[in-house]
Amino acid sequence: MELAALVYAGALIFARLGAILMLMPGIGEPGVPPRARLAFALMFSLALAPFIAPELPAEPVQPLAMAAMLMSEAVIGLMIGAVMRMFMSVASVAGQIVGQQTGLAMAQAFDPSQGQSGALMSTFLNLLFIVLIFVTNLHHLLLLAARGSYEVMPVGALPPLADMAEWALTVFSDSFRIGIQISAPLIVFGLVFYFGLGVLSRLMPQAQIFFIAMPVNILAGFFIFAIAVGAMAMVWLQRLETFAVEFQ
Repeated sequence: MELAALVYAGALIFARLGAILMLMPGIGEPGVPPRARLAFALMFSLALAPFIAPELPAEPVQPLAMAAMLMSEAVIGLMIGAVMRMFMSVASVAGQIVGQQTGLAMAQAFDPSQGQSGALMSTFLNLLFIVLIFVTNLHHLLLLAARGSYEVMPVGALPPLADMAEWALTVFSDSFRIGIQISAPLIVFGLVFYFGLGVLSRLMPQAQIFFIAMPVNILAGFFIFAIAVGAMAMVWLQRLETFAVEFQ
């Protein structure tokens, strides 16, 4: 293979895999230095090049066709990476609900995965999910999914835009649904607790029931959250694992 063809094949592979790794959960976090992400994406592309290069179409003669194919690969990579990144929004949804039910919705902390301040419980769940990705070796499945994307979306073929939009919408709705599901114990607790406080405030209108019960609300909420956080993490990990296996 000529040098020009090798450079073109490498650029084509790096365009998709680099875009995926820039957004992939765990590896593509804002807290990871961009140079480290770029270096890892380059090494990953070089490692997979011998397996992917034979599947690539012939090098186009026209420079515009070559640029269009590179742009198409970058767009496909960004789309796959963005869909992977949607799963991290589960932590934000669940954390906001947990914070509201435990009275800690206004508690803020710096979230390194978002690069800005966020709800305390959302930040905790974000960091927990990132740690679990590496502890359970789920990042290996995500990297295999990046390789398997060439089987689902071959290079040079027009991506099925309708199917891609439906797929992204399904993942988005699943992320919101999972966020509600894993925070369900705290939702039930909040409904029962605040219903009881409402009844007590009617029975004793002179007492500041909500102010008096706030420490109990926080303590009970933390207790229920500590019991349920393991199941919360398992539900999220299973859904992300199912997503990664679909590409293999």
